Amino acid sequence: MELDALILSRLQFAFVIAFHIMFPSFTIGLAAFLAVCEGLWLKTKRDVFLRLYLHWVKIFALAFAMGVVSGVVMSYQFGSNWSVFSDKTGNVMGPLLGYEVLTAFFLEATFLGVMLFGWKRVGNRLHFIATLAVSIGTMISAFWILSANSWMQTPQGFELGPDDRFYVTSWMEVIFNPSFPARYVHMMLAAFITTAAVIMAAGAIQVIRGRISEPTRWQMRMAAGTLAVLMPLQIWAGHWSGEIAHHYQPAKVAAMEGWWETKEGQPTILFALPDQENQRNIAEIGIPGLGDVVVGGEKPLKGLDAFPESEHPPVFIVFWAFRIMVGAGLGLLAIGLWGLWLWRAKKLTKPGLFHYLAVPGGTLGFVAVIAGWVVAEVGRQPYTVYGVLRTVDSVSPVPASQVAFSLLVFMIVYAIIFTAGVVYMARIATRGFDDEPVGPPKDEKRAPGTPLGSVHDPAETDDDKPTGLAPSAS
Repeated sequence: MELDALILSRLQFAFVIAFHIMFPSFTIGLAAFLAVCEGLWLKTKRDVFLRLYLHWVKIFALAFAMGVVSGVVMSYQFGSNWSVFSDKTGNVMGPLLGYEVLTAFFLEATFLGVMLFGWKRVGNRLHFIATLAVSIGTMISAFWILSANSWMQTPQGFELGPDDRFYVTSWMEVIFNPSFPARYVHMMLAAFITTAAVIMAAGAIQVIRGRISEPTRWQMRMAAGTLAVLMPLQIWAGHWSGEIAHHYQPAKVAAMEGWWETKEGQPTILFALPDQENQRNIAEIGIPGLGDVVVGGEKPLKGLDAFPESEHPPVFIVFWAFRIMVGAGLGLLAIGLWGLWLWRAKKLTKPGLFHYLAVPGGTLGFVAVIAGWVVAEVGRQPYTVYGVLRTVDSVSPVPASQVAFSLLVFMIVYAIIFTAGVVYMARIATRGFDDEPVGPPKDEKRAPGTPLGSVHDPAETDDDKPTGLAPSAS
């Protein structure tokens, strides 16, 4: 594989988006978790939910900031590395990304300040509305990003002008393109599951270290319940998305399944080493005929021999990325069901094998998300706009040396800055809840009716202590 400007630009975009996607997939779920915690606190008046909120909101702020920074860097590449793509599809992609800024980013930016710094300035209900607004804003942002990317997968609602540019004929068809509904549901569930896995891992570390508190118990219960309920839904959503891909992108599905021949009774291949040069699988292990049952649709199911070799995606990458995604998902399902059983047996906070497996299990959500995007994006090759605009015709006319230099700079900077950020967030998440809740300074008057107004000040006596967070045992 020649490292020309095309492949280097693809590697650079893949590297940047792999970093970026981890943060939105985490913050979307974490914003929803914070909204649930604050809502439960307002409803039940139980301080354990407020303590969970105050603990995880710090991590949310850091993850949100890193997501914004990495997203801005990614967007610059549309001009620096993919200027031809931007020029030809700008009439479609530009407004979609602009709508994301106008409807989601402005909403998030406005209420994020209230959410993070409004504790002593606004009442409980208004602060809860701000948290909800931030959570909804993250979902709206994902709506527009997924709509734009899904249009690249299943383009419709456009016509090509005499200048080879894309012109919109129906915005409804562009936004709600065939693959968008399934992919949006799939991504939202992935975000919630990813966050639940991280919260479970943080709780497991606290249990292993013997730093067990009431917030630890509750966050593990909530994480186990979320994984056990959402993972079956995610399997269904993944199947739904696969059916859409089978109808509109059959070459992608053939690469995912490792099917080289079109025939009746396609197998479900569990293991293989795809050999793209010789159009075959090496060391194949599969279940005959199960592919027809799982994938469904018209028979016989198409193999890669039904398409010109120039239309084949990189099969080895797509094949194994799909299996990594499925394997990570099954691991998360096992953690959720196991955790739910331990909860019912009242053993969820008793150190054991589950907790030692749940700690590395906290990364499985990110693994599944990145692997899923590799399947979607690499499986779309050799097109940027599937079936219409090829990737080789989308790259900027820049020397390979410039792309290689910028890729090297990105790798070094990201390795330093984002690694430091992730390590710092991990330390906050795993340090436990046996520290005193942070209240306002002693000489600062708390605004009545605000969450910090109910936080216990250790300097106060038991007689004048307000109702709120009691100091935890240390």
